[in-house]
Amino acid sequence: QVQLVESGGGLVQAGGSLRLSCAASGRAFRSYAMGWLRQAPGKEREFVAAISWNAGSTDYADSVKGRFTISRDNAKNTVYLQMNSLKPEDTAVYYCAAHPYLTRNSYTYWGQGTQVTVSS
Repeated sequence: QVQLVESGGGLVQAGGSLRLSCAASGRAFRSYAMGWLRQAPGKEREFVAAISWNAGSTDYADSVKGRFTISRDNAKNTVYLQMNSLKPEDTAVYYCAAHPYLTRNSYTYWGQGTQVTVSS
């Protein structure tokens, strides 16, 4: 069992930056791949980024590649999403999720989400 709590969301102007954090409970976190997904109002949830259990592999959606960076600190049971050059279309609720292997759309555990709003 893995419990996930996101933080770091907020309101930012276009072109600005935010760093999201996801704190996980349990030693099992270190064996899970982690991902960030987002859902904008009226839209389906979409994949943003993922990282393997040892940070050896990462995966990004084309829409965020070059602007967002996913990382993790297994000693702190935390995964991060550094978001730079934010655009209004990045506005969404961002969810942290965990799964036994790297994936874009099949996650076992989910956080409650954190709101990111980018103003133009």
